Amino acid sequence: MNSIDLIILNFNEVRRRSIKVWTSIPEEKLTWKPDDEAMNCIEMIRHVLESEHYYHLALINRGSLSEFISPFENRPFTTVSAELEFAEPYRNKFFDTINSFSEEDLTNIKIDRSDSGYIRDLGDMLLRIAYHESIHTGQLLDYLRTAGVPRIRIWD
Repeated sequence: MNSIDLIILNFNEVRRRSIKVWTSIPEEKLTWKPDDEAMNCIEMIRHVLESEHYYHLALINRGSLSEFISPFENRPFTTVSAELEFAEPYRNKFFDTINSFSEEDLTNIKIDRSDSGYIRDLGDMLLRIAYHESIHTGQLLDYLRTAGVPRIRIWD
């Protein structure tokens, strides 16, 4: 298994656990949030899916985008399944891009996000993208605890 395969494996493992959490949220709790300034559960799921698309375009651009027209914007929130279904073609394209990189690209390609305070090697950036999702999955687990909803076991 090479580094690209491991990165894809990591993305799939993070998403598998995210989906376990996302699909365990009772429908009546999808709009729950801990305070007025927070995202609610379904907004956070959309944020993760939309961010992955943004990051994919940023990888292609080799840095932050000056303009981002999101296909997720202005779509009504419905169900977790609908969100995942809508995001699937974008995730597939993201994976196609990752698979197009070589081992050398992981260290030689730089992703310039100076506007966000960093420039990172491609490999580092890919791991950060997966980490972003895992952070929000943990955040949703905390939401569920705060809302008094039983949490699914993700550590299998």
